[in-house]
Amino acid sequence: MRVLIVEDEPHLAEAVRDGLRLEAIAADIAGDGDTALELLSVNSYDLAVLDRDIPGPSGDEIARRIVASGSGTPILMLTAADRIDDKASGFGLGADDYLTKPFDLRELVLRLRALDRRRAHVRPPVREIAGLRLDPFRREVFRDGRYVALTRKQFAVLEVLVAAEGGVITAEELLERAWDEHADPFTNAVRITVSALRKRLGEPWLIATVPGVGYRIDTGMDTGMDTTHPGSTHE
Repeated sequence: MRVLIVEDEPHLAEAVRDGLRLEAIAADIAGDGDTALELLSVNSYDLAVLDRDIPGPSGDEIARRIVASGSGTPILMLTAADRIDDKASGFGLGADDYLTKPFDLRELVLRLRALDRRRAHVRPPVREIAGLRLDPFRREVFRDGRYVALTRKQFAVLEVLVAAEGGVITAEELLERAWDEHADPFTNAVRITVSALRKRLGEPWLIATVPGVGYRIDTGMDTGMDTTHPGSTHE
């Protein structure tokens, strides 16, 4: 299990991280909202622990972003207040659980494990196309029965392409859905990631470039479009 801890009190955040490690739970720390959004854009987390009162975008805003992303990442809110109105507003934002400071680390671990078990029962469907098998829950990819090791960003890009079921996805769409809203629209990150992803998947090349349009999974069906594979200047 990998957890994101969004907490601006360094000693508390580090104590929680160290305690979770002893329970075999990996944890990353974000001391402010901007760092939290950055980490969420590049990493895949099983759970998020959010302090509501943090510098930059608040814990409430982070919760909204997580829910809007559609990732399904469970959220546990931390707060110094124990008022029912505060909890109600937190649940209204999409929080799955609540813990009031100060708290016992053992209780936090129990709540995280409970949320993780609950999440395991709502697994996204495994997708298969053109000999490719993508399991979003286990974050695994197989091609013709062969396991393919991918980076998180490569997996995110492939997930978008596979979901299109052979349809064309523009570079702009990939940038929007696999990166974040702050990504530079003029970056060549999409081209570089797609190129590396092609090589990871191996030959025969599975991702086709539709010149001037975008990328698609090559299902072997004639779409009537001119597609280009690695080695072309349109890669």
